Amino acid sequence: MPLGLLRRRFRHAPGGAAGHTLPVPDGAGSVLREVLDPVNQPLGGAEVTVTELRSHRIAARGTTDPYGFFMAVLPPGDYSMMIVAEGLEPHRETVEVVPGAALAAQQVWLQPARQAELPVPGTWLFDPPHTAIRFIAKHVGMAHVHGRFERFEGGIQVAQDVSESRVHVRIEAASITTGNNTRDAHLRSADFLDVERFPYIDFHSTRFAYRGGSKWSLLGTLTMHGVSRSVSLDTSYLGMVNGGYGEELRCAALAKAELHREDYTLNWRTMLARGIAVVGPTVQLELDVQAMYRTHDTPTPPE
Repeated sequence: MPLGLLRRRFRHAPGGAAGHTLPVPDGAGSVLREVLDPVNQPLGGAEVTVTELRSHRIAARGTTDPYGFFMAVLPPGDYSMMIVAEGLEPHRETVEVVPGAALAAQQVWLQPARQAELPVPGTWLFDPPHTAIRFIAKHVGMAHVHGRFERFEGGIQVAQDVSESRVHVRIEAASITTGNNTRDAHLRSADFLDVERFPYIDFHSTRFAYRGGSKWSLLGTLTMHGVSRSVSLDTSYLGMVNGGYGEELRCAALAKAELHREDYTLNWRTMLARGIAVVGPTVQLELDVQAMYRTHDTPTPPE
């Protein structure tokens, strides 16, 4: 089996996995990780997300192979890598990708998940420099379109009973960007988001449902293009820490949902009939949130 042979090559390379490299195209670099579980066995199926630090754009996403390996070939730059597996502590690191020779494989051990300390009751506000709202949509007949919203605000009102907590997110629809000016202008037009008539996309939660471990379901209503629909966000709570400038109290979570454009009267079949092929009927939405505990002089979350 090729994967098995590859794994044996890593194991028997001088210096172990860390001593082996793979070729990459000219001008590119790579990240290569061997992910292991708490008893030093290869961990297949771990979710890996690599994000550009400057733009918060997802540069690569996938899962480790059955032997625990993940590789991404990337343009030079600074990236954030997150590795997540059910029942284990998430792993985060900053990676500098340099052109030329591929980086050597590095081993990562995921440890058993501790019961993360829940946020203290009170008001928590999103920290925009450390929060990203991204989406991935299928370009009709072609590759995926990656995009993000650049302007938003939000907050979490944490209750004593966390299941009774509330979240509100307000996104400026016109801040959508996919890296293509023509496509972005079309997405803002009356054919799609119609930002002149509907300048905001709003999410209001109704309740949190605990799913075990670090997993929660965040239930609520998403209003977009003048239409409101119930949605459920699959949420991984990443914990609470003291950190950042001034030692603010912070918490973090990663939430994902699949949206269907026709639920919000964004009719992709009509677009196709008119010869417009921009994005397909479903959109994967992801909120990578870091929030700061509100002090007395901090504004309250938006209503």
